[in-house]
Amino acid sequence: MNLPTGFFSDWKIIFKGLVIAMVFTIVSSPAHSQDPDFYIFLCFGQSNMEGQGSIGLQDKTVDSRFQVFQAVNCGSPSRMKGKWYSAVPPLTRCYTGLSPADYFGRTLVETLPEHIRVGVINVSVAGCKIELFDQDQYQSYASTAPDWMKSIISGYGGNPYQYLVDLAKLAQKDGVIKGILLHQGESNTGDQQWPGKVRKVYENLLQDLELDPDSVPLLAGEMVHHDQGGACASMNSIIAKLPQVIPNAHVISSSGCTDMPDNLHFSSAGYRELGRRYGVQMLSLLGYDISTGSSQLHFGDGFLLEQNFPNPAFGSTTITFEVPVSGDVSMRIYNQLGREVAILTEKMHQPGKHHLTFDSSRFPAGTYFYVMRAGEVILQRKMIVLSHG
Repeated sequence: MNLPTGFFSDWKIIFKGLVIAMVFTIVSSPAHSQDPDFYIFLCFGQSNMEGQGSIGLQDKTVDSRFQVFQAVNCGSPSRMKGKWYSAVPPLTRCYTGLSPADYFGRTLVETLPEHIRVGVINVSVAGCKIELFDQDQYQSYASTAPDWMKSIISGYGGNPYQYLVDLAKLAQKDGVIKGILLHQGESNTGDQQWPGKVRKVYENLLQDLELDPDSVPLLAGEMVHHDQGGACASMNSIIAKLPQVIPNAHVISSSGCTDMPDNLHFSSAGYRELGRRYGVQMLSLLGYDISTGSSQLHFGDGFLLEQNFPNPAFGSTTITFEVPVSGDVSMRIYNQLGREVAILTEKMHQPGKHHLTFDSSRFPAGTYFYVMRAGEVILQRKMIVLSHG
């Protein structure tokens, strides 16, 4: 076989060109390195997750380890969609306010090891029903929405659910999605089908983002509580059923979280407290710095909450805590639905260690949480109660 003159010379030129092209492609392509120590949380819902609280001076200082993935372009503060920024509120859109996401993230970075970063993505629409995040119903629902809501929906490309998914896929190049936060239900008050509707949205998110349901919990907050005169507090009994249809769902109590005069929205103090509760629950689920390989949970200087002993509890079990200064301390027990079932103490305690006894024989077998509050400090641990039957 006779090859044409210059054949090998021509192939050398072609091969050299291919190599140069490959090198150029590798060098010029953007490099995305997923950091397993960057924990990302998706937030969605209606006005309370949007955030309606006034932003105070205390809210404008934030640890740089807590970041927000900007959902929309903003002029003030100057932020671009799809970029990470320090999580100085507002975290949803340009002119929203303080939300549960703010103090959720702050609570995490205060407790997690220093090499862990936390990021949130918040796509929420004031006044919307859960149907707006249902891919089979959002178009018909949005078509009947008032003009002010349509404006918000338009800012999310007409499809808030898909908008959240698209942002989450971009963010997944930088970190790992560890949980989903929901605060929605005011517009669905009285809807007994709400837990199933939420399950559909949750399962769609898991599927579209290739997430493991066992490692990505759903945290859902209650409406403004009865104890604050909440206009939609009756919805909380429906929200309490969520863990029955989503095994990895956890309800965040709003009891004691102060609200605004409309009895629909939390006050800034209420958002801070509710956000901390989301954070405490997530810390417990993550296992970071709550166990730290020992039976103790520390927060700041001198506050300590030990694992109950024995655990699992069969009859009587002891809970030990420590405070560095005199002050009011409460210790409350919650079941897996987030309902308070017992108060072990609620009074002034002197500095030092204290021991409380919990009679678990009066309660059904299952998972419970005990929550200690001492001033601004909130600590939570999980315990298992065995059956006496």
